[in-house]
Amino acid sequence: MVKGANVGLTALSENVGSVVVGLGWSSATGEGDADVSVLLLDGDGKVRSDDDFCFYNNPVAGNGSVQLLGKTPTADGSEDRISFDLDAVPQEVDTVVVAASRYGGSRFGELDDLRLTLADGAGDGLVRFAVEEADEVSAVIFGELYRRSGEWKFRAVGQGYASGLAGLATDYGVDIDDDAAEEEAEEGPEPEQEQEHAEAEPPQPAAPEVRVPAQATAARADEAPPAPAPDPVTPPKPARRPRTAKKKVTLPRTVRKSLADNESWRSARLFPVSALKSDRERETRATSVVLSVMAQVPEFGRRLTAGFGAPAGRMETYTEVTLPHGESPRRPDGVIRVERAGKLWTALVETKTNGNALKPDQVQAYMDIAARRGYEAVITLSNDVALEGSPLVDVRIDGRRKHKVALWHLSWAEVVHQAQMLIRHEGVGNAAHAWLLQELLHYLQHENSGCHGFQNMGAAWVPVRRGIDDETLCQGDARALEVIENWERLVRQVCLRLGGELGQKVLPVQRTRRGSDPRTRRTELADHLCEQGRLNAEIRIEGTPGVLAITADLRTGKLRTSIEIPSAGPGYPLRVKRLIRRMAEAPADLHIETLVDGPSPGPRGTLERLRPEPADIVPKGGAQITGFRLSLFKGMGNGRGAAETGFIRSVDGAVDRFHAQVVAHMEAPARRSRSEEPAG
Repeated sequence: MVKGANVGLTALSENVGSVVVGLGWSSATGEGDADVSVLLLDGDGKVRSDDDFCFYNNPVAGNGSVQLLGKTPTADGSEDRISFDLDAVPQEVDTVVVAASRYGGSRFGELDDLRLTLADGAGDGLVRFAVEEADEVSAVIFGELYRRSGEWKFRAVGQGYASGLAGLATDYGVDIDDDAAEEEAEEGPEPEQEQEHAEAEPPQPAAPEVRVPAQATAARADEAPPAPAPDPVTPPKPARRPRTAKKKVTLPRTVRKSLADNESWRSARLFPVSALKSDRERETRATSVVLSVMAQVPEFGRRLTAGFGAPAGRMETYTEVTLPHGESPRRPDGVIRVERAGKLWTALVETKTNGNALKPDQVQAYMDIAARRGYEAVITLSNDVALEGSPLVDVRIDGRRKHKVALWHLSWAEVVHQAQMLIRHEGVGNAAHAWLLQELLHYLQHENSGCHGFQNMGAAWVPVRRGIDDETLCQGDARALEVIENWERLVRQVCLRLGGELGQKVLPVQRTRRGSDPRTRRTELADHLCEQGRLNAEIRIEGTPGVLAITADLRTGKLRTSIEIPSAGPGYPLRVKRLIRRMAEAPADLHIETLVDGPSPGPRGTLERLRPEPADIVPKGGAQITGFRLSLFKGMGNGRGAAETGFIRSVDGAVDRFHAQVVAHMEAPARRSRSEEPAG
């Protein structure tokens, strides 16, 4: 589509009761990011209340009809997805605005390939709109969904705001709270910050922070006049705005002291795992456990199905249902049904645990059954992680059938991630729901459940390692491509696990040319593996400067985790001292390398050696410092699996150690904290 164009959704597909909108972008460095927001507007073009503003701290709005699904890595960067249940959007809402904003002085001109995509409930792409001329703006309206004569339409907008989120929100009646700077001034800087300012330069005044208040209401012309100002002699402390959203329940990480006599006493669990003996028992139990919790905890069920086109409604789940299929009836592992306004959305579920692969003939049979019975989707659930452009199961689609069935995949790692995000960070409706999710999480993470996510680097792992050792692995070898695909699966799972623990966005960074095909990119990486013997990956952790790089050198058997942090300007000796001081709790074997402008490498050394003499890391001859690289090394596991000595376990351990002992002590870039954002 072109800017300003509009189209009716029913003219594009019959399955537009639920749609998914994706906002995407890419950057040459892989470091660009933006926050997605959605505003629900009434007939006057204004928000009605705080429930009509949907952003990362309020991911569900409009009675569940709008839900932010988070970021998904793509071949060109990342894509933020938003689920819209258009049949459930409140009748008072005429227009839904889809926007994104950048922070910390960043502009959209620093990003490439700004785009919006819209897919129907079956996952078929209907609309693509490329946003252009957004160089100097920090907020952009990508598009609008609006009603006309009972039909939903889409308009490609592409309007930018140089004033950022504040200007965009004000236009739609959102009240902007800029009292954050006053609160920070009252609290004062931390002692260490005061010392650093005294050594370097005078402190700069804090800029007002744009914050969406908990009570976001449309400005009305007939509002009462403001109350008289208080006595100027004793000005009161600014009152915090009321929290209108219902308080959600999260569970603390620290476990309360046990009342058991000794450690041999085992807590009673809602979902026991001691009786699991076979793969079939694991599949049956895991399916029943997950589906039952989905039906009982609405937030959890909605999080897992919104991206599959399911509406926001009453959910019921079933297991071991028998459905006719020729001469031999089929029994899918589960069925999910969602009812909304008298309409049913149905998905068949096929589950695998313990690393077992999905069987194409089973999935094909369920796709055929779903098509004949008018069901909307088939969902596969296994330890494997799906990759873009590389389906786990190839199925035939009968183009003669009018009814379309979508095939979706969930990994057990994604299920665990969503449960962690809800009970540790975002919260659920009540304590009973939080306890149910905690029991589910305990079950999925137990060694007997078979739901540990991706846990095998594949049959090609050992031959590829041997081929690299004896230099017989040639470019174009299919086994190298298999290792690259499994490496990408492992990195994505690392991101899910770390993101769930931190409550932050953690995504793999893919530095590729715009529009490159994911299969072509993996083929190029496989050729590099054959030539260099190394697996490389980068992940971006929200709130962290730079990207965390992971390198597995199959020639030396070493894992390297590192991060590059940019230099913050002049005053090298002082800044080097600060860097060493911030790393006070880091391991003594942390490698620190100075990055300089020019072909020659900068000085380097271990933290143990640099602590007494920080100036040793300053380059001689006045070379321009561009940044520092911090690295840790450890031995790489040999086995292809997730055992204690396996490669997968060693990668997990290396990333966890580096984040906890190095990254967590680094200064984050200027950005509003989620904890400071109001509840929506």
